[in-house]
Amino acid sequence: METPVADFVRRYADSGTVRFHMPGHKGVPALGCEPFDITEISGAGELYADDPDSILARSERNAAALFGAARTVYVTEGSSQCIRAMAYLALTARPARTPPVMVAARNAHRSLLYAAALTDAEIVWLWPDHMESLCRCEVTPDALRRTLERLSAPPAAVWVTSPDYLGGCADIAALADVCHAFGTPLLVDNAHGAYLRFLRPSRHPLDLGADMCCDSAHKTFPVLTGGAYLHIAPRATRFRDHVKTALALFGSTSPSWLTLASLDLCNRYLSGDYPRRLSDTLSRLRALRDTLRLRRWTVETSDPLRLTLRGDTARMSERLRRGGVEWEYADRDFLVLMATPENRTEDFDRVAAALGGNDAPDIPRPSLPVVRPETALSPRRALFASHERVRVEDAVGRICAAPLVSCPPAIPIVVSGERIPPDALPLFRYYQIREAEVVRESRKNALDKPGEVV
Repeated sequence: METPVADFVRRYADSGTVRFHMPGHKGVPALGCEPFDITEISGAGELYADDPDSILARSERNAAALFGAARTVYVTEGSSQCIRAMAYLALTARPARTPPVMVAARNAHRSLLYAAALTDAEIVWLWPDHMESLCRCEVTPDALRRTLERLSAPPAAVWVTSPDYLGGCADIAALADVCHAFGTPLLVDNAHGAYLRFLRPSRHPLDLGADMCCDSAHKTFPVLTGGAYLHIAPRATRFRDHVKTALALFGSTSPSWLTLASLDLCNRYLSGDYPRRLSDTLSRLRALRDTLRLRRWTVETSDPLRLTLRGDTARMSERLRRGGVEWEYADRDFLVLMATPENRTEDFDRVAAALGGNDAPDIPRPSLPVVRPETALSPRRALFASHERVRVEDAVGRICAAPLVSCPPAIPIVVSGERIPPDALPLFRYYQIREAEVVRESRKNALDKPGEVV
């Protein structure tokens, strides 16, 4: 498969052209990558321009063919930028009498909350029946149907995260059927699942009925950090004409050409023997899971490229680091390792050797409380109001302005505009969140009166 972006960058690096343009390093190596780090010079094109003849458009068409999309566009600021753009597209393309409302599973990335604030949209949340982690929010087709039936009109979009940070996967096909029965598009945050397209059969959201989805290419492919795709399904062509405008609204005008070149090169990588290499990696992961189960570790069900362990994560973390292994994510209950075909056989052996046997069987923890705060302000009004940072103990009863949560997993406990209830305190403490950003109250306690927030 051709690689027009990478080829252009290489030719320019080898041309000996004197660079009186950005970036300031002028191609002089310090890290070693500088000769290939360019800007929108003649012939390169512009990432957010709709020029069908540009090298970027040619490369994006190659990616669309690989993913079976009506249109695929490149992003250099990760799925966070895609999430905001997808929300914008769904809201601006909604029918005339459809309210600016999105329905979303509660484990949505905070980028969706920011998108709602920036577009002045409302989010109707889908809640889990029980909670083991902030990262998880199982959404059943029946629960989604009941939520949509309660609304006065179909929402602009339904939003789910799949796979989630622990590797949980939603039934995308069934959820898509429900959405389409109501005339609502299904949007999927597939940041962790770009590789699902290359399973046999495919488990990628586009092939299961999603109308739009985002993939963080850098999470599971050999792409530089920030490289991502925004895909539009053949059934949802109404979104394709304004996708560049949507991305430009939320993205920098100085995209990384190193990242763009890596996305371009990834097309050739995926069109080669990647499916075979992926299959080999999945076999190694299955063998590792089996080994760890025999050694009495608790291995959670997850998407195929992830190893999710539950138990004494402090003990697991210490053993892994001592064995020279770094993981993707850990909280008090779960530890997550992410693999790709770039991991060697000896990498999996090292994980098994580092963990050894579980000589202290794990004691199951009780489920976490499902906290459902009341909405006091819109996300936009809360996020743009004057606010202050206080101890979580002093935040009870106050309105959340901006959620404070680490990334990963970047999933808020209480979102902008919600009043922080007392039963949120155990969750804040559990996830070691000690402060909250809350809307500043006036001396007249004007928060109870619309329009008087100061």
